[in-house]
Amino acid sequence: MTLRVVECVPNFSEGRDMARIKAITDAMESVAGVRLLDVDPGADTNRTVVTIVGDPDGVVEAAFRGIKKASEVIDMRAHHGSHPRMGACDVCPFIPVEGVSMEDCAELARRLGKRVGHELKIPVYLYEAAASKPERTNLAVVRKGEYEGLEEKLNDPNWLPDFGPATFIPTFGALITGAREFLIAYNITLNSRDKAHATDIAFELREKGRVARRGQTTAFYSSGKELYYADGCFPCGNCNEDFVTFTALAEHCKAIHGYDIKVLLSLNDINADKDVIGKKAYKAGLFKACKAIGWYVDTYKRAQLSINLTNYKTTSMVDVLEATRRIAIDRGLVVTGSEIVGLVPFKPLFDAGQFYLQQQGKSQYVPTADVLENAVFSMGLSDVAPFEIDKKVLGLPKTYPNGLMVMSAIELVTEVSRDTPAPGGGSIAALAGALGASLASMVANLTKAKNSEHGSHLLKSAEIAHRVKDALILAVDEDTSAFNAYMDARRLPQSTPEEKATREAAMLDGLKVAVNVPFQTATLSLEAMKAAAIVVEHGNPASITDGLVGLQMGFAGVRGGIWNVLINLKDISDTAYNNEMKAKCSELLIKAQKLLDDIVASGDAKLEKMLTQ
Repeated sequence: MTLRVVECVPNFSEGRDMARIKAITDAMESVAGVRLLDVDPGADTNRTVVTIVGDPDGVVEAAFRGIKKASEVIDMRAHHGSHPRMGACDVCPFIPVEGVSMEDCAELARRLGKRVGHELKIPVYLYEAAASKPERTNLAVVRKGEYEGLEEKLNDPNWLPDFGPATFIPTFGALITGAREFLIAYNITLNSRDKAHATDIAFELREKGRVARRGQTTAFYSSGKELYYADGCFPCGNCNEDFVTFTALAEHCKAIHGYDIKVLLSLNDINADKDVIGKKAYKAGLFKACKAIGWYVDTYKRAQLSINLTNYKTTSMVDVLEATRRIAIDRGLVVTGSEIVGLVPFKPLFDAGQFYLQQQGKSQYVPTADVLENAVFSMGLSDVAPFEIDKKVLGLPKTYPNGLMVMSAIELVTEVSRDTPAPGGGSIAALAGALGASLASMVANLTKAKNSEHGSHLLKSAEIAHRVKDALILAVDEDTSAFNAYMDARRLPQSTPEEKATREAAMLDGLKVAVNVPFQTATLSLEAMKAAAIVVEHGNPASITDGLVGLQMGFAGVRGGIWNVLINLKDISDTAYNNEMKAKCSELLIKAQKLLDDIVASGDAKLEKMLTQ
């Protein structure tokens, strides 16, 4: 059965009263199978971002219980904070994680909205992928007017809620729910207490841009004079050119600056298909899928840019951070650090760490923990609050917390020596391959390349070695886990024909897993050998023996993996499967043996030459 996992990130309009926050999260945690991943309260924003994950039905139930409890403990009439909001549970998005689509999540939002509207009598709006109308896609548009303007909004026929009554509920306000890609809530901190400083930079970054100005009297863009469209004069907000017609301006913006002026104006509530004469001109922001405002956080005694990256694959944290650093310097400001509100996926943080390693002239192919640590240091993620990688990063590489690879070397060797069938040769083959890859990585990253050709080869070796090393480290425990799963299948009852059939099917499945794991070990270990071969040829001559040992260890991983495949095939009655696996193993062994023979011969010759010089 395919695993189905959904993330939900409700934002509650309470960030100061921890008893109220706990009452809400307790209600959500009361649903079986739902995990509370993060609770991130902010006193100045007076808002708490909660992150839960679980199966779709459980997450919808948990979200409903949280919203219901919020309706009981939060009174919006007394709410004040620096973050935009429209209700006690302001926004409640669903995000696909595994085994679910965006449309699946949109349907979950509709289910939640319908239930909240019907049972709690609260107005509900849908946004993003669940939006009922195109104009309701953008959260900022739906939230416009916020809580204070909600009563008037509900009286507008164009803004009737998608679910629930068009009735203003003073204590709650309204709920906004929908489905979206993972949103990174990312704040950048300045060495200033002036909110205007942060706002000035935020408007440069955000997709919707800002009112265009010219004739700045200080380094701050906001010091300039606002531009307006006039008959016969349509100024470009991104340069100093003026155009006689709006059509000419639109063509210029598309060809020279790469944006659609009509789309930009629509983001700022201007319909360019109507007369724009007398309307303010706009300058496009630097980044798409980026929303940003400036605020002052009294807790930190500093101003921040509050940024929502609605698609980190389009605009990354590094993109906005580096742009902010450049813009801040031009304004006499300094970026002191940044913070991630809630959780962040593994990949964008890992990519950031690799980017900064490359900027430092270092290899980006180093242990994962080192890459993530470099990201934290380079981005100043612990500037205003501690950043705990294991708690803040979603989707860290799989590990076995109580597995073999968390043991000390002495403990592991001792465990292998005991009179138990596992861990056995499969795990040790994977460990051998991992050590071979690690040696290749060491030589590649230590070597100072003499030329660009050597450098590119060594960088490739380091990339292969780290990918393979991480996979083989996991395989050490995967092999033991596969063997134990097979043994569990053998212990299943077999008193009836049905039980026997179930047992035999489970044993066959277990055996195929027990074959696949060592085959992957052998395949990966050949990759480790290739990485070692590169460093024997292109690495520092003084480290040639490290490369050769890595090569030999990689071959042990190949040979050991294949042996474990073959021993497990004897109990599988699927002839076609057996023949296929034997053929694959034979081909793999031929390649590994040839590579070993060729590189050992070349390496020994180089070593002999070094000894006779």
